[in-house]
Amino acid sequence: MVPGYSGSKEDFAPLMDPIARIGFDAIAIDLPGQYESAGPTEEAAYLPSALGLVVAELVGKLAADGNPVMLLGHSYGGLVARSAVLAGAPIVGLTLMATGPAELPQGWRRQALDIGEPAIRQHGIEAAQRLKDTLDAHNPAWVALPEPLKTFLRNRFLRSAPAALLGMAHGLRTEPDLVGALARLMQSSGAQSLVVCGEGDDAWPVSAQRDMADRLDADFAVIRGARHSPAIENPDELLDVLIPTWRTWLLYAELPVAA
Repeated sequence: MVPGYSGSKEDFAPLMDPIARIGFDAIAIDLPGQYESAGPTEEAAYLPSALGLVVAELVGKLAADGNPVMLLGHSYGGLVARSAVLAGAPIVGLTLMATGPAELPQGWRRQALDIGEPAIRQHGIEAAQRLKDTLDAHNPAWVALPEPLKTFLRNRFLRSAPAALLGMAHGLRTEPDLVGALARLMQSSGAQSLVVCGEGDDAWPVSAQRDMADRLDADFAVIRGARHSPAIENPDELLDVLIPTWRTWLLYAELPVAA
């Protein structure tokens, strides 16, 4: 499970135990430069293509031990997971969650990147956090969060590598549409795919994600009561989609399915 911009492995916490209980090994990672994972100082190292090579190497090691690997990418992590597959990651299936076919479209999330970049470059990550606090104060969804969670999210952001935030932000604003290339590779490899998003996703529109699923010949699901983070906002309904889909992928691949 690959997290998105300014995210971390903890974004998948509600999924881990239920997935493990059905017999799957659930592995959530920090990407380089995120939270508890160190990373390089070059901003270009955080573009989807570069991070995709890192994830592809990890997937390759898991697959070399005889494990069928199913890869899930959330938001920016979806662009990274896509790049990993294009780089040759040997997978049984790919889940793209709350991510899109190309760069982040215009909207408040992209505007926040545009505002945050000069703050980080000129005044450091602490200044960007203060700016983020100001913006969050006007976001009802943020205001409603429990204080311990707000504290964790602030601390996590401050532990992000500045180069990672800047490089990923650049990737979010420049990533080309690679759906066609991915579709051809998935078809030739026999790997399966799923696109899933929250019904109120405010990053990539639901319609754009549905179109991406059509182009990939992938299953598509919309999670009720969720916005851009279904794993946090409605994990039960998300699991109701993921688990049967993943079981089917293993059957399709003629691999043993956990009881």
